[in-house]
Amino acid sequence: MLSWYAAPNIAPVLKSPAIEYLKLSGKPVKITSMEIPFNITLLMVMTVTCGISAQVLAAYLKVPAIVFLLLFGILAGPDCLGLLHPNLLGSGLEVMVSLSVALILFEGGLSLELRDLGRISGSIRNLVTLGTLITLIGGGMAAHWLGEFPWPIAFLYASLVVVTGPTVIGPLLKQVSVDKQVATLLEAEGVLIDPVGAILAVLVLNIVLNGNTDLLVLFRDLMVRLGVGTVVGVAGGWLLGFILKRSQFLSEDLKNLVVLAGLWGLFGLAEEIRSESGLMATVLSGIVLRAASVPEERLLRRFKGQLTVLAISVLFVLLAADLSLASVVALGWGSVFTVLALMWVVRPINIWLCTVNSGLNWRQKLFACWVAPRGIVSASIASLFAILLTQRGINGGDSIKALVFLTIIITVFVQGLTAGPIAQLLGVTSKSATGAAIVGSNPLSRLIARLFQEHGESVAIIDTNPEACEQAEKEGLRVFLSSALDHSVLEAAGLTSMGTFLAMTNNGEVNLVLAQRAAEEFAPPKVLAMFPKDPQGSTAANNTKINQAFVSDLSLKDWNEYLSDKEVKLGETELKSSGWEFQAAHLQALIRAGELVPLLLERQGYLQVMSATETWQAGDRIIYLLHDPTPKLLKRLSGSSHSRLTLEKHPVVEEVPIPSPVLENILEVAIIEKEAEVLQPPVSRYSKL
Repeated sequence: MLSWYAAPNIAPVLKSPAIEYLKLSGKPVKITSMEIPFNITLLMVMTVTCGISAQVLAAYLKVPAIVFLLLFGILAGPDCLGLLHPNLLGSGLEVMVSLSVALILFEGGLSLELRDLGRISGSIRNLVTLGTLITLIGGGMAAHWLGEFPWPIAFLYASLVVVTGPTVIGPLLKQVSVDKQVATLLEAEGVLIDPVGAILAVLVLNIVLNGNTDLLVLFRDLMVRLGVGTVVGVAGGWLLGFILKRSQFLSEDLKNLVVLAGLWGLFGLAEEIRSESGLMATVLSGIVLRAASVPEERLLRRFKGQLTVLAISVLFVLLAADLSLASVVALGWGSVFTVLALMWVVRPINIWLCTVNSGLNWRQKLFACWVAPRGIVSASIASLFAILLTQRGINGGDSIKALVFLTIIITVFVQGLTAGPIAQLLGVTSKSATGAAIVGSNPLSRLIARLFQEHGESVAIIDTNPEACEQAEKEGLRVFLSSALDHSVLEAAGLTSMGTFLAMTNNGEVNLVLAQRAAEEFAPPKVLAMFPKDPQGSTAANNTKINQAFVSDLSLKDWNEYLSDKEVKLGETELKSSGWEFQAAHLQALIRAGELVPLLLERQGYLQVMSATETWQAGDRIIYLLHDPTPKLLKRLSGSSHSRLTLEKHPVVEEVPIPSPVLENILEVAIIEKEAEVLQPPVSRYSKL
């Protein structure tokens, strides 16, 4: 049996109880080959447990998961609790990082929508080119003047932090729902700048190690690596799409694994041709595969998304545990000021110069300035560079790694924890998006569209029926005569910037399919559909967060007939701060009786379609339809048969048959007196005689 001998100074990394006594004795420790696999197994088990626990805790507290991943990794590392020792993996850690980053970037490319990139392509191009140069120069100057690093080491640090990274941006934007245009800009920057930044860092390292400062050679090497990655990625992405379309004999699960093997194969091929070109290959293969529109794309993205969450959880915990806190503390305040200058000086200059004439308003630009956390690519390359610099006898390797991790820690904690409040303060959250895209032109949908329009919001109706579309046009509504399954139609309708998607055709199953597609492709803040099933019982609705519109089991046919026959009244009511529970109970009673259907809810100035599961609050303004089966003859005599529906307050809704708060005490006293009378013995009618 093979043996491995460890000196006492490195023995503590192995935690087997069987050798604890020998560690304390100070004698050489003999560890059998069985101990090493067990310790590595234990390391991976605890790493996965810490990572998933951090994800669960973050989801429960609604905080970006990266914050807890870093915190758990540092706490479990050798400098704190000593539970995790990533150095047990040796070079295996570098292999895990490389393959995981390739997977993460492929998933990032697969999630990018070319149509969304088209509107901000100029800004993204500027961020990847001009923005990289600005960060390189600005970061190098900050590290030299504030951190007191030599110029070569300062620019090496700057080359490591030009990347933002989808490993941080993606989970952060999933937790903090921001405007789609800003989210697309930040996601695309993170995905596309990672391979560029990785190649740039390697080239700067070669300059530091070899002293070659020929800018022409530097530019040539950069373009060659990007070119190799582009060719391999585009060709490989097309080939993967071709295989998935033609291989009908493969099951869905096997197709997912074929893609996983394919992306790692493309990464390895590109790296074999030219080092550091693999990341560009994985990004472009994901983008090309998304453009190929393979039938299993939705399931493929879900599978890759799950793997990405696992990879991020494991990598961040391991790299955080591998960090030496003493080296971070030894940097001093100058390094902290370097990171702050990178966040609050270099980043704003970068964004404002790269987004000129982009169509973004100042609020969106300011949020983009604030959010630029560094991620796994910076951490992994910094760890590798520290080893290479130390091997060459160049001082600064450990300091570079510590400064990069300090940048990651500060940007992740500060920006990750404040991104949500900043987005709300600037008004760039997706929840603040207004307007609605409505599928189905019928009397009820046209009424809802008119109410949105009168509120000053953009609205569009989509239908395949020419007569129904013509009627909507007569009412002054924007109409699209086409299928809502067409991505380009939804885009032309403006769903990318709207706050609500509402499917209300006569077919409930079709409504669910349309809502599911809209939720996956556009992800508007509110997705609603009319379907007859209980919202809690619909699997499709639960999986894509589709809400049932209005109330459960609403008969669209009946209410359309009521509208056509003028048997309805349009009303509004506001839930008062005092006694609003009584009002809500009264409204619910009218809803259960089939006499009232709530259409819209206005809360804090935002108009939204009422959902069946909506929880009402004091101060809500509810717009509703009230069934009014008054005989048509009486309506003609009153002259209201052809009048347009207008918002009014109706007594049957406003007059709540519950005592007001002022009379509650009187009612309570009366009830007590009545109970006392009941308890008294009966008095004989002859007692007064």
